[in-house]
Amino acid sequence: MVKDGYIYGCAFLAAAVLIGWLTAPLWAIPAVLLALFFLWFFRDPERQIPADAGAIVSPGDGKVTDISLVPSDGATRRRISIFLSVFDVHVNRSPIAGVIREVRYQKGKYLNAMSPMSAEHNEQNIVTVEGEGQTVVFKQIAGLLARRIVFTPRTGDTVSRGQRIGLIKFGSRVDVLFDASAALKVQVGDRVRGGASVLAQVSATPQGGR
Repeated sequence: MVKDGYIYGCAFLAAAVLIGWLTAPLWAIPAVLLALFFLWFFRDPERQIPADAGAIVSPGDGKVTDISLVPSDGATRRRISIFLSVFDVHVNRSPIAGVIREVRYQKGKYLNAMSPMSAEHNEQNIVTVEGEGQTVVFKQIAGLLARRIVFTPRTGDTVSRGQRIGLIKFGSRVDVLFDASAALKVQVGDRVRGGASVLAQVSATPQGGR
């Protein structure tokens, strides 16, 4: 479990005890339910990380809402958008193994994460990872309820595929941008799991470039 779960959970349990002591046990039920919700929401299950060379795994749990080609740094890249509801695990993971080349925080709005406009206008963290013969950009995008994006590695750090790298609190979205030639392994409507579901596969380049 993410430590935030203990913080929120213990705070509401303490509030429940205080409310029950000052009034009646019945009035403490909402605080107890909120404590249980936060303990559940910040769960952090272990995942089986695929070992396939060139695999790009999902940075988060949720539903694939869009797959499209978009301009990015002068090139056309494939973008997969994944919506995380309040019922999904919100721990984020690195889509590939490599080096964090850039971490850029962008202030913004809190539009519904299902809206296409949220990809450009919402508060977000834009991370570039280079490794395994490819460069992948993924975005942690705040949603209507999200008010805090957490990202723990720093520029220059080495990460492994599926490694925990942060979280977005409450409803949110993650976008993954990669080479358009990669073979897609998911489609719109699929549900994916962070670190475990393969979104796309980049063909391994034989030694010597042949």
